[in-house]
Amino acid sequence: MSNHKVLSAKDNKSFVKTNSFHELYSVLKSLKNSKGRFILVLGTPGTGKSANIYSALSRLDLDVYEAYLFIDMDTKPVEVYHIFWETLKKDMGVKSKKKVYKKASKYDLILFADPFLDSEYIDPDKVGLGLWTEENGPSTSPFYFKVLMEYVKKRNKLKKVNVVSQTAWILKFRGVKYDLLTDFYFLSKILVFLLKLRFDVVEISYSKEEIRKIVRNHPLAGSDEEIEQLIKKYGKRPRFIFEALDKKSN
Repeated sequence: MSNHKVLSAKDNKSFVKTNSFHELYSVLKSLKNSKGRFILVLGTPGTGKSANIYSALSRLDLDVYEAYLFIDMDTKPVEVYHIFWETLKKDMGVKSKKKVYKKASKYDLILFADPFLDSEYIDPDKVGLGLWTEENGPSTSPFYFKVLMEYVKKRNKLKKVNVVSQTAWILKFRGVKYDLLTDFYFLSKILVFLLKLRFDVVEISYSKEEIRKIVRNHPLAGSDEEIEQLIKKYGKRPRFIFEALDKKSN
């Protein structure tokens, strides 16, 4: 079965532009002439946050630094925080956090996407921050508290840095992943409203016609009736629909 996880621009062999894409493209384009922006890209699992981010970046002349992180499932929160900074310092070729901020300010944006959150797709012997958080639950909170404290302490330095991050708050129920930020109507709206008070937020979502057009783009999509059945079963989540189509063909 094909892996429809998008980990870089080259994975987007075919892409359908939607209203969400155009909004994201416009926000990312504006980073060329601004600093101190923090962009959160939201979307229910399987919607295509990565596909939209990489498709937009492939069309823009931006100098991007993409962060990555490889940890073990049982890595302690304090160790994850240490690995996070050591990875940045080593990859950027600097010796201190102060120099990380200085080096980061030279890029148009710092990207935290799949190689950081879902790096198990790159190295099956390791995991990314997303799966580590999902599997360890509330015990991961010390890591996020330390990140929050770093954000508060270094706000002046961050005024010179643009950050773009895929963002989700995942819950799993009966084997299905849900995102608190997008899948729970009123609660999600409240949480997103609070995020918008501090950050720029772009949500990846699709109209009925847009998701139909996306699914039709798959060579195994079938008839309009079959497409409607897939959308009814999997929702407006292209990756899950494409994986189902590939599985059915094998």
